[in-house]
Amino acid sequence: MFTEKTAQLFIESEIRDFVANSPLNRMPDDKDQPIFEAPLIGFADAADPLFDSYKTIIAPTHLTPREALALALHKKPEELPQHLAVISWILPIAAKTRLSNRKEKSIPSRLWANTRWYGEQFNDALRNHVVKVLQDKGYLAAAPVIQPHFKQFTNEKGPYSNWSERHIAYAAGLGTFSLSDGFITAKGIAHRVGSVVTDLPLPASFRSAATAFSNCLFYADGSCKKCIERCPAGAITETGHDKIKCQAYAYGELRYLRETYQVGNPGCGLCQTKVPCEFINPVRTK
Repeated sequence: MFTEKTAQLFIESEIRDFVANSPLNRMPDDKDQPIFEAPLIGFADAADPLFDSYKTIIAPTHLTPREALALALHKKPEELPQHLAVISWILPIAAKTRLSNRKEKSIPSRLWANTRWYGEQFNDALRNHVVKVLQDKGYLAAAPVIQPHFKQFTNEKGPYSNWSERHIAYAAGLGTFSLSDGFITAKGIAHRVGSVVTDLPLPASFRSAATAFSNCLFYADGSCKKCIERCPAGAITETGHDKIKCQAYAYGELRYLRETYQVGNPGCGLCQTKVPCEFINPVRTK
């Protein structure tokens, strides 16, 4: 049986080893080029009241960790063990890819598009890997984003889902939100995020941020508006991020890049590169 400490060391090792060694974490046309750098890993107590608050902050349909695991296991929430935890990770985008996207002004670079498409396939593989190693040890586990019950919706503010990886990462103490709606971690804003719910005994990570926007220079002191300048869709202003404009650009105007780059979704990501928060927490450096 694991203690909280040995459980933490075990799952951190599994995630780091998979990121370092999986052939899926390589660019399709350059097997020496990793898609992601070493991950950040955090944990949250599934009973944290913050998860209930997401039903108000995001939508009533947003699942708590207990609800998400119960759905995956075809059980009632009350049938699950008393203590549940959430594992959350950040996959920082490789420096070569970030540098390539810095040069762009209206479209993502090919490396960035490959990261968005093949990188998320790797992220799914990591989700499946974490679930499997936990189940092999006799623990309950599920990755909500790859479950059939994962849903995406749209309202007057734009798209949202019933399991927000960024909000899960915030609960796990991995960072805070930005003016552009991104998530600024100790390794910056250019990354992908994943999570798994389990009954493995894990210690909750400390949330050091004073507010949900503490890592964003704009909210800290008003000194930065670089993501506004970088957005080719005009979707970011001092009042925040217009998800509808953003989606219309990334999934509409940039649709032709799917054929050009041979990917299903090229993304955009210009607001995540050539900005002070690209690969660091800029507030901590001041």
